[in-house]
Amino acid sequence: MRFQFKRVSPSYALKLSLVTLTWIPVVMTFNENVCYIARVDGSSMRPTLNPDDSASSTDWVLLWKYHARKAQSLHRDDVILFKSPMDPSKTYCKRIKGIQYDSILTRYPYPREVVHIPRNHVWVEGDNAFHSIDSNNFGPISNGLVVGKAVKVIWPPSRWGTDLKFTTGRHEILTAKPK
Repeated sequence: MRFQFKRVSPSYALKLSLVTLTWIPVVMTFNENVCYIARVDGSSMRPTLNPDDSASSTDWVLLWKYHARKAQSLHRDDVILFKSPMDPSKTYCKRIKGIQYDSILTRYPYPREVVHIPRNHVWVEGDNAFHSIDSNNFGPISNGLVVGKAVKVIWPPSRWGTDLKFTTGRHEILTAKPK
């Protein structure tokens, strides 16, 4: 069987190229502001994300970015990606344990036993509490550092349907729920 390729006119090729080029900014804007696919490395969110040690089991999540920095969009037990307050070149994936105006019971190495979360800040911790760099190391983080909320595990397919709201981290860390 022989394949024959149809000759494409130069004007058609030029039109196709221009249409393709005009969609690049649209796709980039969509990825920057609405939705993105992010790779999650490390063991700090184990077993919710990356339950195995093997490199082939790295989870990829659908990251919802639209309005992700607004205080009313961030809720307890949401899994978020955010820029490190100590090194902006790093991005962390943690679970929100406290939102603005909450009072949180901290753990070592945080210098105080109880912290009050200021306006437009969240308290984040990894599900694997003893292998996590989180708010217990650097305190509450500003909502402005939030990159987006992880809403679904999209790779590997064996992890489809993983409940990201289910937490194995510390429970009952609120001293009193706000009214």
